[in-house]
Amino acid sequence: MSAVRIRPAEPADAPAIAAIYNHYVATSVCTFEERPVSATVIRQRLAAIRPELPWLVWAEGSEVAGYAYLSAFRPRAAYRHTAETTVYVRDGAHGRGIGRALLAALLEAAPPDRVRELIGSIALPNDSSVRLHEAFGFTQVAHLSRVGFKLGRWVDVGYWQRSLNVRSER
Repeated sequence: MSAVRIRPAEPADAPAIAAIYNHYVATSVCTFEERPVSATVIRQRLAAIRPELPWLVWAEGSEVAGYAYLSAFRPRAAYRHTAETTVYVRDGAHGRGIGRALLAALLEAAPPDRVRELIGSIALPNDSSVRLHEAFGFTQVAHLSRVGFKLGRWVDVGYWQRSLNVRSER
């Protein structure tokens, strides 16, 4: 097995990230996108998020087996200290601790001067994502019923929230 490392995502990772993500776009309700996303779009998303917020990949040699990033929770200025977590693992690579390692690294990489609150938005049901977030101290704060329609069915969304260690009030 090649050396495994979690590192910042690079534009060259975009094709692998798109392949991981597009599996879920086509087969799952965990993302509400319905059309495949190109590597060019992934590069644009990466550029829009970094360097302000972390975007990480789990790399096994030159292969990307998962990725995670923080993004702005909402565009309004008052939300500027809240970020949303995203974690995806390549189909067939589940059960190896990749998602857990990526989320741990993501929490560690969250800039303390920029992020105070984290939100995990989870299409339900998704027991593995719920377990992952709760293992890191996220608690469910909302449940929205039938807010998405994908793959011929209505989908609920839950929100899980976690505060980072806060040294002072802003």
